[in-house]
Amino acid sequence: MRRAEAVAGGGPVRAPRTGRPTLEEVAERAGVSRATVSRVVNGQTTVAEDLRRAVEAAAAELGYVPHAAARSLVTHRTDSVALILPESPNRVFSDDQFFPSVIRGVAAELDAAGKLLVLLTTGSAEARSRAERYAVGGHVDGVMFASLHDADLLPELMLRRGVPVVCNGLPHLAAPCIDVDHIGGVKAAVEFLLAKGRRRIATVAGPQDMVAGRERLDGYRQALAAADRRAIVAVGDFTAESGHAAMRQLLADEPDLDAVFVASDLMAHGALQALREAGRSVPGDVSVIGFDDIALATYCDPPLTTVRQPIAEIGRSMARTMLRLLEGREVEPLTILPTELVVRTSA
Repeated sequence: MRRAEAVAGGGPVRAPRTGRPTLEEVAERAGVSRATVSRVVNGQTTVAEDLRRAVEAAAAELGYVPHAAARSLVTHRTDSVALILPESPNRVFSDDQFFPSVIRGVAAELDAAGKLLVLLTTGSAEARSRAERYAVGGHVDGVMFASLHDADLLPELMLRRGVPVVCNGLPHLAAPCIDVDHIGGVKAAVEFLLAKGRRRIATVAGPQDMVAGRERLDGYRQALAAADRRAIVAVGDFTAESGHAAMRQLLADEPDLDAVFVASDLMAHGALQALREAGRSVPGDVSVIGFDDIALATYCDPPLTTVRQPIAEIGRSMARTMLRLLEGREVEPLTILPTELVVRTSA
């Protein structure tokens, strides 16, 4: 006896169906035409509500899932948006909590809108070329950039190729930009140090090829100039190692400094270590203020006074702006999110 017939009752058993359900099968189950199913699947609004419900019920019963490539040919949409981080994977997936916070904000908004997030890192020329081919090849509906450097030509190239772009940190582009009030936040921090009686206030600035690095240094200089104080500057690259090295340089050059504004919490963490190694107490000998208010700030020794920027909200705002662009709606060319000083023990 054949295996298909060896069952209770003696009736034949059909082999399980293979392959994905087709539009034709959904149409037959729903009692409508293939064209009606296609219009429902592709989100067209010209289908009567009772027919739409019948198609959706049939698709659910059969487990029908639209073929993404075929659907994109009709709708000219992939329902995917790329987030490009112009850093190496080692930097993005390091102890720098800026990147996961931005990603979390972007992902939350896109997920709520039924869109997929494609994450690309472009820390090398080869990675930039791959990202360019991927984006302009129509694999995503738009591209968001965070942590941009001045020399990065990829956003401008995307714009020239007609790809919708939203960026963080490069406001001169002809694309919507989301950023924070770097200058105002730093001025508040330096003014706080001055009010505490600190007079020789140094800074560990961020990279000067990034808007965040330049504007935080500008805020520091403006606040000191208003108080008729001299600027004392070292430059890092937003890593803890660079903060440690810059703090050691400042102590060697200006041993009588009594406060330091550090342009990121991660660099401030390195600066605190350098101060401990030099036998300087914080805040007794030297007050320290950072910028970001990542989780690390609360676990520093002592807990770090810092300028809070809403990092996850940067990601959410970028995603919301991109979604509005894709819907053909007007968007603000520049959105500046507020910062605030969070006082802890280090200052």
